[in-house]
Parts: sequence; C-alpha cells; structure tokens
Amino acid sequence: MRPITTRFAPSPTGALHLGHAFAALTAWRAAKEASGRFLVRIEDIDSTRCRPEFEAAIFEDLTWLGLDWPIPVRRQSEHLDAYARALDSLRGRDLIYPCFCTRAEIKAEIARAGAAPHLATEGADPVYPGTCRRLSEPERAARIARGDPFALRLNLTAALEETGPLIWHDATRGTVVAEARRFGDVVLARKEMPTSYHLAVTLDDHLQGVTLVTRGEDLFEATHIQRVLQALLGLDVPNYAHHRLITDEDGRRFAKRDRAVTLAALRERGVTPAEVMAAFKAGAVARLPG
Repeated sequence: MRPITTRFAPSPTGALHLGHAFAALTAWRAAKEASGRFLVRIEDIDSTRCRPEFEAAIFEDLTWLGLDWPIPVRRQSEHLDAYARALDSLRGRDLIYPCFCTRAEIKAEIARAGAAPHLATEGADPVYPGTCRRLSEPERAARIARGDPFALRLNLTAALEETGPLIWHDATRGTVVAEARRFGDVVLARKEMPTSYHLAVTLDDHLQGVTLVTRGEDLFEATHIQRVLQALLGLDVPNYAHHRLITDEDGRRFAKRDRAVTLAALRERGVTPAEVMAAFKAGAVARLPG
C-alpha cells in the first residue's frame, strides 16, 4: 500500500480566500493524520493571468496557517515538455484533433441543432458538437498551413473505445462510474495555453505520486474526464475526497474577487489561524471577528 500523498494546487491569479484555506487545510490534515506527504503545486499555465506577487502571497498565507510542505514546489510552467509528450502520445493514436471553431460558432451549431447549450459545470463552455472532428486530414492540414488558430480536442468516442468502462473511488460517494460522454470532446491544449487544466493536473498528480486528491465538490465532475486521461496515458489512479465548499452567510461560494475574505485581509483585521480553523469546524465563517 502506497503512503498517502495529498496536494494543494492553487493558481497564482489572485489572493487566497477562506475557500482556499479550507481546501489546503483539508489536504494537509489528511496527509498528517496518515503520516504521509502534503505537497504544494503552483498551477501557472495561464501566463496571461498568473503573477509572481500572487505566488509569493500564496506561500505567505499557507505559512501563516501553519502548514508545511517540501520544497522546491512543482510549477506547471516549468514542465510544458511533459504535457507536450502526453499530447504527442495521444496524437500518435489519433485520439486528438485540431478544432478551428470559435466559442460563438459552437453555440450557433448547438442552437441550429435545436438543443440548448448544456453547461457541464458553472461557467463552462457548451459541450462541443464535434464539428471539426468530421474534417478530413487534407482540410485540417490546409487550415493549419494557412495559419488558422486552433485548439486540440480529445476525440472522446475513440478514447472510450480504447479505455472501455471506467470507475474511481470517492470517499463520500463510494465507487463512481465515469460518465465522460456528457462532456464531449474537451480541449486539451490551445495555442496561447499549451496544456489544459484536465491534462496538466492529471499528469502532475501521477508524476508527483499523489494518492489522495482532496478538493472541493465543485470539481467532482472534472474527475470524469480526468479518469479517461489516466486510462489513456497509463497513469496511476488516486483516491478522491471531494469536500464541501465554504460559503458566505448567503450561501455563495467565495471567489478571488471577494477581497474582504482573503487571508491577507483577515490577518489585517487581527484574525488568527486558530479562529479560522474554529470557524471551519463550527461552520460559521461569516462570524469571524472583525
């Protein structure tokens, strides 16, 4: 049996808030209680939004909470070659294809088909109808040669023919059957972003030996696609524990734009880590001092 390894993997696109603190503490405690490892990973593939000052603030916030982790940390921007090799593996088996559609074109095609755009998760793109999957190789080559922008999509039908049925284990839901078909041919890379969240996080967890993925229940649905990528790339399958989300007094989840509940703002108001942890335990974050 492998020792437990958990991780907290924030993107340095803003200040950490109470929701991040709960996620980090959940992963850290799971590792500590099992005498395992807790890792911090910086998910900075979005070069247009990530900032060094946000990364520095992440480490400051986690230290303030009393967390510890081995260094150096893994930064996704330093491992683009690993994601490229994974894409090459999928490309060599005809499991990805170039897609030249804009978001507007995808929505228009769905509307013409008489179906309302289905959002797999809050804020997600409509499920792709497979327009460019039907292009011939000469058509694809001609458009690439012409310089048309494109994304690389997973051919999910072909992928599932290769993997067959898949399952994973979640601490709260037990054995879960992967239902990736309802997410369509997801994007795995774009010109301005050489890997997607799905591909990068799945490969990183394998390469770092993560055995238990603890994360918010808002990311539960992402596991369907990530389970397919694990099977296609021959990666280890961790256990999962999707925990509750921390919300404000109106039941809304915290976001990076909520500056009043950033950890830095709480420190300025004199709130202590012990008070934050007590509020999590009592389910009363809205009543933190200040």
